[in-house]
Amino acid sequence: MASRNQIIRHNSNVLPCPAGNAMPPSLPVRCAWATTPAMIAYHDHEWGVPQHDDRVLFEFLILEGAQAGLSWSTILNKREAYRKAFSKFNPARVAKYDANKVRELLANEGIVRNRLKIAAAIGNARAFLAVQKEFRSFDNYIWQFTGGRPKTNKWTKNLPAQTPESEAMSKDLLKRGFRFVGPTICYAFMQAVGMVNDHLVSCFRYKELQNL
Repeated sequence: MASRNQIIRHNSNVLPCPAGNAMPPSLPVRCAWATTPAMIAYHDHEWGVPQHDDRVLFEFLILEGAQAGLSWSTILNKREAYRKAFSKFNPARVAKYDANKVRELLANEGIVRNRLKIAAAIGNARAFLAVQKEFRSFDNYIWQFTGGRPKTNKWTKNLPAQTPESEAMSKDLLKRGFRFVGPTICYAFMQAVGMVNDHLVSCFRYKELQNL
């Protein structure tokens, strides 16, 4: 499956004309990466919606890191398994995971069983708590990279893999001990949690998110 940030072509919004001259109802135009029922639901209801709940932000920090080298559809299909395996994305609980828990996670077929990614998730939970302590919330910290409000872009086809904002975010997160937070992963995170509106201007969600 194409990455969410690869070249995007419009989905067809016209059904084959039925017998007779009656025109069928048009389908909404979406970003072309939304092709499966799960991806369409995610695109239509979550992707690009501004998030300010720390637990949701931590969830996407884990999931975007897990995606490295994989497709988002793979991670989306494993999302509920991740929720169960990682204590409903409670950073305080994940930060306390020990060697026994790591072995349990490595044996869990429902998640990506990559030792480095699992270790990063636990380490990132600890760094996440430190950021919460310093800034009172992770939300206060992370949204500063877009000036505290969503950045609305105007893409018609190609989306960037990273931006100066995601590079700055990555640099600062790495200094704070986070891992699997390169500029590309950070930009995917920014898109997911609505720090940027990267729906194509032709996508029906583009204007909907502008009105939030």
